[in-house]
Amino acid sequence: MAVLSAERIKITTTKSPLWCTVIIIVLGLGLATVFGLSAKSSLNRRDGVMMPTVSGALSGVTGFGVLVLMIMAALAITSEYRFGTIRTTFQAVPNRASVLIAKAGLIGGFGAVLTLVLSFGAFALTKATSGDAGRFLTLSGDENWRIVYGTPIYAFFCVVLAVGVGALLRQSAGAIALLLLWPLLIENLFNLFGSIGEKIMPFLPFMNANNFLGSGGSVDFHWGPWGSLIYFALFVLVVFGLSILVVNRRDA
Repeated sequence: MAVLSAERIKITTTKSPLWCTVIIIVLGLGLATVFGLSAKSSLNRRDGVMMPTVSGALSGVTGFGVLVLMIMAALAITSEYRFGTIRTTFQAVPNRASVLIAKAGLIGGFGAVLTLVLSFGAFALTKATSGDAGRFLTLSGDENWRIVYGTPIYAFFCVVLAVGVGALLRQSAGAIALLLLWPLLIENLFNLFGSIGEKIMPFLPFMNANNFLGSGGSVDFHWGPWGSLIYFALFVLVVFGLSILVVNRRDA
């Protein structure tokens, strides 16, 4: 409890978590509004109506919002290495694993609650701003509900992954670059490798996370959405466990 209290004070008394939270809210709700207005404006076009979907309505939360959440989580550990406060932290708490677990647990729990609230808010905004184009936008069906309650689950594991990556790299720039390029660019590059890439893509972590959230694309996965979640969770836990091992073995 003392470790949790200490980490809570660190997070709530620094500016970067506040600004990151504001950005997540703006992106999540702002993009949902834009998506709804775009669907409404398509009613007057001759090339067809853009029917909004739950996945599209929540794309600002599941996409850019979670990316910013990962940046916030990575900064929670890399900033301590940057300013040298990590030495004091580990002197006060010799059990270094508990420090990483506390950071991941607090930010992950906060991120899960935030993204859940934003998911309902984004859905409501898209529904309200899309006009007649959104008359069929509902939360009926298991797949649509899985996107809603799956978003906070996905956000939590992304935070754990970000803390682990931050602890391994120790540098903010490197950790943020990797966390951004990994889902946005690196995994998509396997499309360029032909049949070899097609065989590798079902085993990429963020591809599996997208499959759980209902946007797996044309990738031929070897398991269903819940299998993809388990795969992504195991990958995250391996990276986080490796970060604990490395932090315990090297100097602060």
